[in-house]
Amino acid sequence: MATSLGANTYNRMNWETSDFPILCQTCLGDNPYMRMIRETYGKECTICNRPFTVFRWCPGAKMRYKKTEVCQTCAKTKNVCQTCLLDLEYGLPVQVRDAALKMQDNIPKSDVNREYYQQNNEAALAKTGGSSGAGGKAPNELLMKLARTTPYYKRNRAHICSFWVKGECKRGEECPYRHEMPTDPNDPLANQNIKDRYYGVDDPVAEKLLKRAADMPKLTPPTDKSITTVYVGGLDANIKEQDLRDVFYQYGEIRNINMVTKSGCAFVNFSQRECAEKAVQGAFNKLIIKGRRLKILWGRGQGAPASKPQEEARPLPPVPGLPPSLPQPPPELLAHDFFGLRSDKVPQPPMLRAVAGSVLPPLPGPAGLRMPLIPPPGTHVIHYPSQDPQRLGTNKSRGNDN
Repeated sequence: MATSLGANTYNRMNWETSDFPILCQTCLGDNPYMRMIRETYGKECTICNRPFTVFRWCPGAKMRYKKTEVCQTCAKTKNVCQTCLLDLEYGLPVQVRDAALKMQDNIPKSDVNREYYQQNNEAALAKTGGSSGAGGKAPNELLMKLARTTPYYKRNRAHICSFWVKGECKRGEECPYRHEMPTDPNDPLANQNIKDRYYGVDDPVAEKLLKRAADMPKLTPPTDKSITTVYVGGLDANIKEQDLRDVFYQYGEIRNINMVTKSGCAFVNFSQRECAEKAVQGAFNKLIIKGRRLKILWGRGQGAPASKPQEEARPLPPVPGLPPSLPQPPPELLAHDFFGLRSDKVPQPPMLRAVAGSVLPPLPGPAGLRMPLIPPPGTHVIHYPSQDPQRLGTNKSRGNDN
């Protein structure tokens, strides 16, 4: 059975003292002039029940006071923050990290065995000066997708005011707690346990993140087998062509790399389709060059057609509210095509006048309508002088005309 804080027979050499806590950036807050309250042996560790030095501080304005929950030995064993118990490197729950790295929890659950394990582990950490947990592990694809790279200060907000929920809060704007309605009590995120989070068992936050990772979209290859180009976006001036070549050469032979500096992207063209598929599968959502995460998509090769053939025209549904179509003109107008309504009309040269002495028959049509003079078939028509084949190139005709 573990010893308590008030036991006189406890060996005080096992009690932990420290000058500064092990915290993540989110719990530490964004205030550079933060003041901490330090209390030696102020509380028992939630995991090993040993007294340790407790730190208490306010991470920022309109945020709640936070304190350390576990001792530094337990935090170093799992490489987690002493307050939120999230991984220090990725900012993820222990259950997600252990599932991604396929790590097993070897910490004993009984009181006596856990105390003996913590003493041996503390001695080993004192020699190495580091942490056991996920330190030195190779980066994982799942961790790279779910990792939080920036601090999430919203997690430090004040608690909900219980008096405001009951309608009895009289502080108004001076109340240090949030005036919001609580979440559904049946929500799994509302019931979290520190020990479950530390050991990575039945953690609702971890289960939510794992489900989100399973539902993430995947980049499927295009059906056109001639596409062997990979699009790389998010480049800056520090990333050169050689940097991309050093990363993508492992997937196969590279035909060429086209850098578009103005748009901040590049097109990596492979010689084979299998090489491009391996490159997309190996670099999608996990390619980082010089500390910058790059975007990977499928591109189009230079020899591929620029656009797909147009589909066959199909009738469109009528649009309601439009006026009806124009009525069909009378047959006599279509026969002579006075207004250019016939589609099979052959353009004719312009006419000046009919031959002298020829009488053109009257054309049918409504009275008072002036119609153009159209000679009957076989009638000789005088064209412009420049269009008369008998007068082209003849000096005699020119003299007579003058």
